[in-house]
Amino acid sequence: MTLKEQYINIRSHTETLCKPLRNEDYVSQPVYFASPPKWHLAHLTWFFEEFVVKTFKKDYQVINAQFNFLFNSYYNHAGKRVQRSNRGGIIRPTVEEVFEYRKYIDEVMLDLIDTLDDPVFKELVILGLNHEQQHQELFMTDLKHTWGHSPTWPIYDQKADLVNSPCGKLGSVKINEGLYKIGYNGDGFCFDNELGRHQVYLNSFEISTALISNAEFIEFIQDGGYQNFNCWLDEGWTWINEQDVQAPLYWIKQDDQWWNYTLAGLKPVQYGAAVCHLSFFEAWAFAEWSGKRLPTEFEWEVAADQFDWGTRWEWTNSAYLPYPNFKKAPGAIGEYNGKFMINQMVLRGASVVTALNHSRKTYRNFFHPPERWQFTGLRIANDI
Repeated sequence: MTLKEQYINIRSHTETLCKPLRNEDYVSQPVYFASPPKWHLAHLTWFFEEFVVKTFKKDYQVINAQFNFLFNSYYNHAGKRVQRSNRGGIIRPTVEEVFEYRKYIDEVMLDLIDTLDDPVFKELVILGLNHEQQHQELFMTDLKHTWGHSPTWPIYDQKADLVNSPCGKLGSVKINEGLYKIGYNGDGFCFDNELGRHQVYLNSFEISTALISNAEFIEFIQDGGYQNFNCWLDEGWTWINEQDVQAPLYWIKQDDQWWNYTLAGLKPVQYGAAVCHLSFFEAWAFAEWSGKRLPTEFEWEVAADQFDWGTRWEWTNSAYLPYPNFKKAPGAIGEYNGKFMINQMVLRGASVVTALNHSRKTYRNFFHPPERWQFTGLRIANDI
């Protein structure tokens, strides 16, 4: 597929995600971390404008000088910006004006793709497209979090259940102790946090080929897992008590039946599906309760070719840290990953709302331990 075709397909898919929405759906932001759809649409366009168009388009005229302040996310090099918690307060520009902004930048970008033969330009476009795919996932998870706190359980799409993915084949994979190479090693695109291919020594271990199911997690709940401090890290124990957490996100119990909110509305929890929307704390507690543990990100990567993955972001027991010889790019692009390498845990795999062909076994996702609005689950490991 040509770069132009990739650009058109990926940018079009973002707008396809908006088709079930009405204007009222574009601005709501009940929590600071779940950005509204209108902001995602504009930010993704701002990314191309700021990092590509302004660099490569001669005599470029910005459509609105305020957009840099409104739609910058966290790039200090790009100037001041609206606080993350206030993105829902951006009443203007209107939804229609944001779509006009996207059209304006797309026209400029397509012209540049047709006329420029510059390797730096192409690298930035590919980065921008992968950035857009990341936000397509955030678009869906943010929307679900917003709608999941509505008392009317709104339906995005009758086919958008998204949580009833199978767990995979039961069994386990045994990996012998030894030195293993970790990190990206290829000619295609990867993020900078995957680079610095290096060797790690692993002790012998076993990892499950199946994700933990809803039925297994309900056993944990019924056995008093959320009330047993022995299962929890101290911060996790504090978190569940302060937040009154008693089940995975979006689960409610009515008349002895577990239900969960999906983007297809409120549905019964399917016992055979892979458990979803867990925090690192909950994943760790389940593994502790089961007498096993979470795999490290290195164990996961070494074993990943021997089990199916891709429907859940899977928590690992690895802190998000740089690989050997990690180097940040100069300027704003260097802010993409490196500055977040503290107080976060690594997740591996992909989820049901990850764009096709976006992830790979070396992909390193990362979130803070309490966060669970992504499509997160787990598989367990143990020493042998």
